[in-house]
Amino acid sequence: MARNKQRQVTAVAFGYLSPTLVLLAVLMALPIGMVIWYSLQNNVITNANPQFVGLEHYIEIFTDSQFHAALKNTAVFVLASVAAHLVLGLGFAMLLNTQLLPHWVKTIFRTIFVLPWLLTVAIVAVLWRLILNPSGVFNFLLVETGIIDSPQEWLADPNLALFAVVLINIWCGYPFFMISMLAGLQGISAELYEAASVDGAGPFRKFFSITIPQLRPIIISMMLLDLIWTSHQFTLIWMTTGGGPLDRTELLSTYTYKLAFSQYMFSAASASAVVVLVISAAMAYAYVRHQRARD
Repeated sequence: MARNKQRQVTAVAFGYLSPTLVLLAVLMALPIGMVIWYSLQNNVITNANPQFVGLEHYIEIFTDSQFHAALKNTAVFVLASVAAHLVLGLGFAMLLNTQLLPHWVKTIFRTIFVLPWLLTVAIVAVLWRLILNPSGVFNFLLVETGIIDSPQEWLADPNLALFAVVLINIWCGYPFFMISMLAGLQGISAELYEAASVDGAGPFRKFFSITIPQLRPIIISMMLLDLIWTSHQFTLIWMTTGGGPLDRTELLSTYTYKLAFSQYMFSAASASAVVVLVISAAMAYAYVRHQRARD
């Protein structure tokens, strides 16, 4: 009797979930399945009678030097951005959480620090293209202060372009960390710091023995999420450098896009998309495992 009742409850639950499950199947499962199937055929979009070629396109992209460059650039872009987001986000969160500054000062800082997060990626890209222009504000300040002798082509120089787009991504991404860290800091009990002061602990000891351990679950969650989001960055790169110059800012996202819509190699692009999907799924799995362990 109890088992039948449990089955009825389960059936009712799936009945309520069925519209969402159907929507997920149509919008996610079906497209993913189609991309995987396309990657196993010979250019299925432009070929009227595509043939099954197995893993040929995967071998093609894995032996492509441009794919290697895109993979390396993606790793540098993601790791540098996430590390900087963590450091800046935690630093600014501690600044906004301190009792040493007046409330009105922290309100002004909070508004300024959150501003990059309020702008869309397209606006950020246009804004920074103007700032980093050879005749832009950034070059003017560096030349006037004597840091550089002449204006630099930050987004067109092969040696500077990747650094420039990483800088832009750091600027527009750190507020997410800052807000999350600030919420975590405000949730730490003041009694812990008071007890540490009684025991003679200094600021650094409190930071590494209280603040960091208390924020560790938030830090891990934010870093995993940021790894996933940053690895998918496309708009910022496409609207600033387009993956150039000389593939120095080519990421897996722009590499896949160019295969499909510049070279019309749709099956190879599908194979590249599947590789990105596997990498993203691995990071998503790590995030879900962390959340379950945390709960």
